Amino acid sequence: MVKLDRYIGKSVLLAILAVLGIILGLVSLFAFIDEMGDISDTYTLADALSYVMLTAPRRVYDTLPMAALIGCLIGLGTLASSSELTIMRAAGVSIGRIVWAVMKPMLVLMIAGVLVGEYVAPYAENQAQAARSLAQGSGDAQSARHGLWHRQGDEFIHINTVQPNGLMLGVTRYRFDDQRHMLTSSFAKEANFKTDYWELKDVATTHFNDGRTEVINTPVERWDVALSPQLLSTVIMPPESLSISGLWSYAHYLADQGLSNGRYWLAFWTKVLQPAVTVALVLMAISFIFGPLRSV
Repeated sequence: MVKLDRYIGKSVLLAILAVLGIILGLVSLFAFIDEMGDISDTYTLADALSYVMLTAPRRVYDTLPMAALIGCLIGLGTLASSSELTIMRAAGVSIGRIVWAVMKPMLVLMIAGVLVGEYVAPYAENQAQAARSLAQGSGDAQSARHGLWHRQGDEFIHINTVQPNGLMLGVTRYRFDDQRHMLTSSFAKEANFKTDYWELKDVATTHFNDGRTEVINTPVERWDVALSPQLLSTVIMPPESLSISGLWSYAHYLADQGLSNGRYWLAFWTKVLQPAVTVALVLMAISFIFGPLRSV
């Protein structure tokens, strides 16, 4: 029986891995073609290829349930077409035994998928987004095509680039009063995190007073804000690319700031329920195969 379990599990597992490889190749090809539209003097073909490769773990995680469904259909379908499943049933092997033989490799795949989605994919995605933003950004606050917006209290913050080490480049801050009149606008070339605050360098601050403006330049300025490098790594990525723990933390952070967090809760529950969805799809595939066998 142990050899039989291994044989069934191996047949299904190889089929799932083959399907996963094909889907991953196709999706990555389409992603690379899409990235080619952004090719420029600074964002080269090699940068686009590196971005696609670094985001591959996220695609593996996203396509695993569909690959499990199609792979199970192919693996068990191959056994059924060669009458091997019929012979197993005639030899007294129960359907439950066959189902368990299929589910054992699936459990390993699901655990691997959770680990990829929780640790590998978010880290690789963070590296990819940071490298892509650094290559595509112009380094100038006014002409940057890419970057991110963030709100902290009465400040609206735009960051051109966040490097993997947490260094921020091109930080623009806008502060408004209760009547939504702009009070100050400042631009810093870079920001370094210092334990519990940010150190801004080469800061140009514009004050708006009664129709007049005053510009103050400072080489170094302290910036106290509840925005850590860990939180920044969450901000720069789309919700679907974050880990479960990252989604949980950032959804609560947005709630504390009075901002909408529905997209993050949706992504959170999607990731939490993905193993259950995968199991349901595998069981559905098994039912498709054993349904016709009952009439044989």
